[in-house]
Amino acid sequence: MTTTPASPRTDLTRRRLLAAALVTWVGAAVPISAARQAWAASTAPGPSQLTLPRPTGPHPVGTVPLHLVDTSRPDPVAGPGHHRELMASVWYPACKMKDLPRAPWMTQGALRALLADVGFPLDPALGPLTAAHVGAPVHQTDHRLPVLVYSHGAGSHRGDHTIMVQELASHGYAVVTVDHTYDTFSEFPDGRLTVPAEVPPFLGPRDFATDIRFVLDVVEGLAAGHNPDVDGRPLPQGLLGALDSRCIGAFGWSKGGTATALTMLADQRVGAGLGIDGPMQPTITTDLDRPFMMMTASFTRAAMPDVAEFWTHLRGWRLNIQADGAVHKTYGDDATLIPQAGKVLGMTNQQIQDMIGTLDPARAVRIQQAYPLAFFDLHLRHRRGHLLDGPSAAFPEVKFIP
Repeated sequence: MTTTPASPRTDLTRRRLLAAALVTWVGAAVPISAARQAWAASTAPGPSQLTLPRPTGPHPVGTVPLHLVDTSRPDPVAGPGHHRELMASVWYPACKMKDLPRAPWMTQGALRALLADVGFPLDPALGPLTAAHVGAPVHQTDHRLPVLVYSHGAGSHRGDHTIMVQELASHGYAVVTVDHTYDTFSEFPDGRLTVPAEVPPFLGPRDFATDIRFVLDVVEGLAAGHNPDVDGRPLPQGLLGALDSRCIGAFGWSKGGTATALTMLADQRVGAGLGIDGPMQPTITTDLDRPFMMMTASFTRAAMPDVAEFWTHLRGWRLNIQADGAVHKTYGDDATLIPQAGKVLGMTNQQIQDMIGTLDPARAVRIQQAYPLAFFDLHLRHRRGHLLDGPSAAFPEVKFIP
């Protein structure tokens, strides 16, 4: 699927990445039928669920899904009389909770559709649980919560960077994640499933950015005490009025990283942005005067003229870091999920590294927990640490690209 006509050569969707890898390692090392048998044999006595690392912050994490409709925009696929419809989630620091379920990484329906689409031989029931408890009361403080908005990559979903999201929430941020309908695997409350479109119109980074700007409106509504859920489902205790709509950052992976930059150029409400290996296509030639950090891996300034061009237009605080051994999928949940699945499927270390890079998965997790937090703490909460000052002995893999 080509979702950005201006840049088909760099439109790396999650589906294409996984499908290419599956052809490589399932075809060469483990036949698909044998892979399914391996899963069945390993799970017959009792399923072994995939896991995500726990966040390190002082707060438990809560989350709630939101069903949103942007009445100012027509639906690009459904036709006249239908408006742009999105699923989102709010993650936040929570009170201690009892007997509240932990949120799944994806809903069963969406995960089943994703796995079927890429041909990954995994039972959806083995999908990981997050650290967040659904509907937990918001942790009460004497100040409002700074807000971050997350945008996923092409053909992905809003749970794709849960490690980062729940880490930030555990340290006191409210994080709103959004599914970009028709370029995502998403499930609505009535059971409807949407998958990435196979025929035009395809969504580009500017479409993603328009979704993000609508989510910023939703944030303002929540801050003002309005429930944006179109089905009227109750929100967790303390969420209404808890967000600080004057203190907002944004981050995104791949196409979502490009969309983050485009959002900042169009909307002054976003005070700081983080692009996670974004291709920055179509070429961005407008100056950006607010803080922006790039975590690059495959889409580097050396390899990508568009990324190099974007860097020259960053007129405010800027930083480009890059971890040795990282590839496009290193800075995300796949860094820990694919090795777990690979062990059951009988993949070799080389086959796993072909998918997620040579950086040790545990180190990849720590990097994606530490650096986004340090960036947003510095620019949204004015908490100056030393991690972003230069190379750190605690993270020798991370290089600062001048």
